[in-house]
Amino acid sequence: MPWQHFITPMREWTSRPASEWDRDAAGLLVKIQWFGLLVGFFLANVPGRQPDSPLLLNILLSVGLVYTSIVTWYYFRGEVFLLARFPLIVSFLETIFITLLCRYDHGLDSPYRFFYLLSLLVVAIRYPRIVPYISCFMHCVSFTLLFFMVPSDQQDVPSVMLNIVVMCWVTWAASTLAWYLHRTSDRFIEVNKQLHDYQGQLENRITQRTKELQEAQALLMHQEKMAAFGLLAAGIAHEVGNPLTSISSLVQLVQRRVDDPYVQERLKLVGGQLDRISGTLRELMNFSRPATAEKVMTDLASVVQEALSIAKYYQSNRGKTVVSQMPAEMPRLNVARDLLTQALLNLILNAIDATEKGGTVQIKGLVTPSEVCVEVHDDGCGIPQEINDKLFQPYFTTKPHGTGLGLFMTRRLVEQQGGTVSVESQPGQGSTFRLHFPLKADRHGDHAQEHQQQR
Repeated sequence: MPWQHFITPMREWTSRPASEWDRDAAGLLVKIQWFGLLVGFFLANVPGRQPDSPLLLNILLSVGLVYTSIVTWYYFRGEVFLLARFPLIVSFLETIFITLLCRYDHGLDSPYRFFYLLSLLVVAIRYPRIVPYISCFMHCVSFTLLFFMVPSDQQDVPSVMLNIVVMCWVTWAASTLAWYLHRTSDRFIEVNKQLHDYQGQLENRITQRTKELQEAQALLMHQEKMAAFGLLAAGIAHEVGNPLTSISSLVQLVQRRVDDPYVQERLKLVGGQLDRISGTLRELMNFSRPATAEKVMTDLASVVQEALSIAKYYQSNRGKTVVSQMPAEMPRLNVARDLLTQALLNLILNAIDATEKGGTVQIKGLVTPSEVCVEVHDDGCGIPQEINDKLFQPYFTTKPHGTGLGLFMTRRLVEQQGGTVSVESQPGQGSTFRLHFPLKADRHGDHAQEHQQQR
């Protein structure tokens, strides 16, 4: 239906929330209304002018003063009063208001007739294009009715026609100008929104790249550190191993030539200590050799045992108990053994550091239908809630001499094997770190098959 072209846009426009344009237009409206009121009171009370009814004019202007005060109060609260909801009703009331002002002043020659133009200007700025034209129609009708209210000797047809033409022209010009301003404002808002979106995307990319760079730097530093440690360990093993072999050979030679039981017993003790030193050197060499990323079917219990065999030399281990409770039957995993050993060793050393003397570190293995889990629990001081999100960030540490790379490398190494790391901690009750390896994650089904074979 024809009127749907008018009703639908008006319904959409009146139901939308107030925009920045509406609030700016409300500010302009407030200024124009106050200007009109001041001029109106001046015309009604200036000496020398003799309106037909000064009292009624002042009453009408007082009503306008109350209405403008309400609009102003809403404006300073950052809101838009009434006008955005019922534009045609407001235009109709303004038409009556201006008509009465002219009626109780000097009729068609009243200066208040210029208020029609101010009203049309405000309506054109604030509302859709159809509203100013309807308002113009109402103003023209009211001005025509005013023409018939005045005595016949005061009816000036050319003047009335000229005023109507001026009102129509002002309506067209103001509506067109407002439409261009609206379109420019909408484009500016859209461009501004796109700039904000691009800025957000750029910031996200910078943050992501910075994080990746920081992780790569931490990884490189860790690799360099492990390489230097390997060279140092190899040098120590070489320098200690050769004299140790000679000493061991001499001890064995002396044992063959001496028959004294006391001396034999002491030489046996010396030989045992030499074997112990040789074993320690072998473990040091094995751990310091370059880690291989080749995946092989691996028993988790043996990985835990290998990590514990290294951790037992940790100086902070004294006065603390480390307990391993790995099940006898656990599914073998297709992982890089050296990397997983390194990840577990990091967790065990952290647990030892977090445990007070007399405390206990427990290592458990758990098997569910969907995953294999290795749990490292300590009964230390726990982790404050506020730093939980930073635990796995590179260079974050709470230790006085820590590097902040242990947990970062642990999570990275475990994720390379298809696993995940989780942590639970309560301040004062200790912490539990878990390494999860999904059994169903292996697309070849090696985990599940191995588990079934062992059962």
